[in-house]
Amino acid sequence: MADQSNPQGAGALKIAHLAKRGVLLVLGPLNFLFIAFVPLLCVRRAGFRGWYWRLVKRACSRLLWLLSIRVEMSEAHKRALGDDTGSLIVINHLSHLDGFTLMDVVPDKKWFTFAAKKELCDAALLRTGFTGAGLVEIDRSNGKVALETLTQAVRDMPERRSVVLFAEGTRTNTETLGEFKAGAVLVARETGRSIRPIVILDSDRLLPRGKFFPHSGTVRIEVLPPFECDLTATVDEDVARLRQEMIAVFDRR
Repeated sequence: MADQSNPQGAGALKIAHLAKRGVLLVLGPLNFLFIAFVPLLCVRRAGFRGWYWRLVKRACSRLLWLLSIRVEMSEAHKRALGDDTGSLIVINHLSHLDGFTLMDVVPDKKWFTFAAKKELCDAALLRTGFTGAGLVEIDRSNGKVALETLTQAVRDMPERRSVVLFAEGTRTNTETLGEFKAGAVLVARETGRSIRPIVILDSDRLLPRGKFFPHSGTVRIEVLPPFECDLTATVDEDVARLRQEMIAVFDRR
């Protein structure tokens, strides 16, 4: 990396950033259309889901590179995540970069998908891709139905595949983690799966709320040990214990 204390080095770095963003503005929409249209042509192809998963991962990595955003995760944490099975993944939510950064660093052998509100799947262009990638549609207008849908989807998933849930349900503006929703704990209890907590750090500094284009910089991701629900405790006690374990990592930043 160029030494930013050197005016010439800093200037070259700035030109490189501008060049990459220019490429992004030109090729970004084409890349999105390619990712969106591929399922329309290939969704019935044998092995499509695994192939498409890797394709989307690479697209996320290219996007972050063009934005000059690095994602750091230790090799030990990558190994732990790569070997993870029989879990739900629970992450905090700081910015719209969170899903992209997680996709960038997760090992190829660890598959996951996201739970997303049903409205995102209403667009004809996106629906086939989302369905082909295994996105779990959630109808937020009915909490009971949403929980049942998510629970059944998790039961039907292979052991090495996990659904990613945002612990707080939405982005927060606080200096620490917001209050956690109970959904992940409820699903874990119903399905017998463990919870794999993951803490994302600094993505809000690169893309603050209300901003469209992110700053360049580094996002850090830490993978915590598996969290096992305590069936002798209440759901609220499990949620509070999970939140405290993630706060202990988040507040060290």
